[in-house]
Parts: sequence; C-alpha cells; structure tokens
Amino acid sequence: MFNVQFDAEQLREIIREEVRGALTESIKTRELPPLLTRKEMMDLLRIKPTKAAELLGRPDFPVFREAGVLIPTDKLFQWIDKHTYWVEENTDFFKSVS
Repeated sequence: MFNVQFDAEQLREIIREEVRGALTESIKTRELPPLLTRKEMMDLLRIKPTKAAELLGRPDFPVFREAGVLIPTDKLFQWIDKHTYWVEENTDFFKSVS
C-alpha cells in the first residue's frame, strides 16, 4: 500500500488547482461558436422546430444562408435585445414605483 502524507495547506492547494482547472474547462465548453446551426439555436433558445422555422422565416431575423442555414451568434443576441419589448410595453414590471 502507498503511504502518502500531505499537510493541510498542501491538500488545500491541490484542491484549489483542481477546482480552477475544472472551472476553466467548464467555461470553455460553454463558449458559443460564432455561427450557430439551426439545432444549436433551437437548443440555446429552448424552442421547437415550428418556432425555429417561424424565426428563420422572418425578414429581420439574422441568418446567413450562403453556407446553409447559420445564425451569427452575436447578431442573434443583438436581435433578441432589439426585440425584447413586449414585457416593457405590456406590463408594469420595469416601471419604477413612486
């Protein structure tokens, strides 16, 4: 059998390094590609094929069709920001209380 001994500070440093490494790897796997496929967009937005077809058919929706159906990730988030107005116009959620 192996008999390995660590003092408490050595063990803490080993754990810190492992946690840092795991977090860094986790962040890397969450990065989005510059262009999303239809399926990736559906997964990201948590929508079904019918809603995806509706969005992709809109003339103002950012889609790159020259290489198939690809959605520029940065343009998608800009489009979402630009079109997220329903809550502001139809509820008092964002209005300050006097």
